[in-house]
Amino acid sequence: MKAITFHEVESLNYETVPDPEIRAPGDVILGVRLTAICGSDLHVYHGRETGLDRGTIMGHEMLGEVVETGPDVRRFAVGDRVVCPFSTSCGECFYCREGLTARCSRGRLFGWVEKGQGLQGGQAELVRVPLADSTLVAIPDGVPSEEALLAGDILSTGFFCAERAAVGPGSVVAVVGCGPVGLMAVVAARELGAERIFAFDSLVERLALAEGFGAEPLDHRRSESLEVVLEATKGRGVDAVLEAVGSPEATRLAIDVVRAGGTISAAGVHTEPQHAFSPIEAYDKNLTYRTGRCPARVYIDRVLPLVRAQAYDLAAIISHRLPLAEGVRGYELFAQRIDGCTKVILET
Repeated sequence: MKAITFHEVESLNYETVPDPEIRAPGDVILGVRLTAICGSDLHVYHGRETGLDRGTIMGHEMLGEVVETGPDVRRFAVGDRVVCPFSTSCGECFYCREGLTARCSRGRLFGWVEKGQGLQGGQAELVRVPLADSTLVAIPDGVPSEEALLAGDILSTGFFCAERAAVGPGSVVAVVGCGPVGLMAVVAARELGAERIFAFDSLVERLALAEGFGAEPLDHRRSESLEVVLEATKGRGVDAVLEAVGSPEATRLAIDVVRAGGTISAAGVHTEPQHAFSPIEAYDKNLTYRTGRCPARVYIDRVLPLVRAQAYDLAAIISHRLPLAEGVRGYELFAQRIDGCTKVILET
């Protein structure tokens, strides 16, 4: 089969690799129909996260059809259309019972193989899905494939981020970073009843999308942007910040705009060695800071009805649709923000 594979920093290949095989009775082989390039894929691409084996198949956002099942698979049959969260989960361990499927004791992250251990990714024609009965989610009739794909990661992550910030009716919220996750966080904040949503970014395309989803766009490079937020909140700052970048600069902006007693919920993957704020800053603001990987398997069930209702044009965030064979170019477009790139979908 063909796949996008990692070789070194900013060096990927589109090449032929062995087809995956059933290894355990609960495995499924998924024929990938759509996959996507995620912002967290760029951490590996740019070398901010290290340890990935050369030749690892990239990617963890995928949707497709079941083409083969292990003997113990009960919930799925060949031909079923399913969406896959970015990590597997058993549904039975302590963490799964707590709703924290992202930390399942048997779970693995797709697209991460280190020292020969791990799971190959979904930017390929086929992918092996362990623990299939408790990992995969059937896509209801009437749910478009592209939007269902978004439910497997970024839409779920946006809702997780917003709920961790306790966004609710009447909340005043700032979203820092209007990449795909940030845009889905805008949608989530709106669905949860936020009164006002300020969206910070510097790219015109992203700010326009945020405005389309109901946020008030602000260019974070302009000093008056902070003044707009402070004026709107009588000098206090926002109740909650949804930080969707994963950088010290994003954290500093979050600290600047959150009110005393507010919450920062960080969905961005941080790779720096320490926080961009001090313990005394957190103490002086009575700050709540929450972070961590989204339990996407739990959230998929919750967000698919929203997708099915077509209340938002979620596919508007997809700027580029490319064949898998052009996946390496897709990474270049996304990494360098070429041609107004906001989200890349790869089709097999």
